[in-house]
Amino acid sequence: MKADITKILTTIPELSGIYIMKDSRGEILYIGKAKSLKTRVRSYFQKSRHMPARTKIFTDKVKDIKFLTTKTEAEALILESNFIKKHQPRYNVLLKDDKHFPYLRLTTQERFPRLEVVRRIKKDSATYFGPYTMVKEIRETIRLIYKIFPLRQSKDRLDGTAIRRPCLNYQMGRCLAPCAGYPSEMEYNQIVQDVVLFLKGKNNELVKSLEKKMREASKKLNYEEAGVYRDKILAVKIVLDKQKIISTSLKDQDILGYCREHNQTIVQVL
Repeated sequence: MKADITKILTTIPELSGIYIMKDSRGEILYIGKAKSLKTRVRSYFQKSRHMPARTKIFTDKVKDIKFLTTKTEAEALILESNFIKKHQPRYNVLLKDDKHFPYLRLTTQERFPRLEVVRRIKKDSATYFGPYTMVKEIRETIRLIYKIFPLRQSKDRLDGTAIRRPCLNYQMGRCLAPCAGYPSEMEYNQIVQDVVLFLKGKNNELVKSLEKKMREASKKLNYEEAGVYRDKILAVKIVLDKQKIISTSLKDQDILGYCREHNQTIVQVL
């Protein structure tokens, strides 16, 4: 192992994040993510008969390694995806588009938005969340949303002209039946705003919003409605894993990374 690489490896932490491998000219060769940066990066430079030829070719060219830490592995995936799309490293293949990873799409361009799972982002004024690393993860997120919020589950496009009979979800209190013309767009939009807060991981703001609605219902002596908000608050509070929203403007963005230790702070444009 080269001495300069050995020295760099001693500085890499046991944290999740992304690593950026560069050649002698500073050109980015490869970008990857890891649950443990230290373990993952070191694995590239350990002698092994099972190392793919392609990997050995580019690791021989590596002269410098940069890294950025994240709070979770999911955040590392998002950061990795954005960096790969921006820099298009020569040795990256799998993440040059997002077809392998599902997103949640909230159709906010519609009068009564709904949720759906997609694998490509379009410039369609919808709001996208993800990417999600596992199908199980995205299914659990959807299950929680439908449990907490009466968001419509039908795939029909609702323009307000065709009135249908409410489905079973309405009878079970899991939908406000916009297909039957029951809630106004304003009432439904309040639910959509809460769903957005939930998916952004802004649970504190969401809880405050729900608590306000619970108090208002109690003042009106509508205790059944207040109980519904109470149950939603309890459900939101058990959610620990958060997903961050990504931009769908499809434009380049400047990203700042910073590191703070003791009384010193370093900021760098990425």
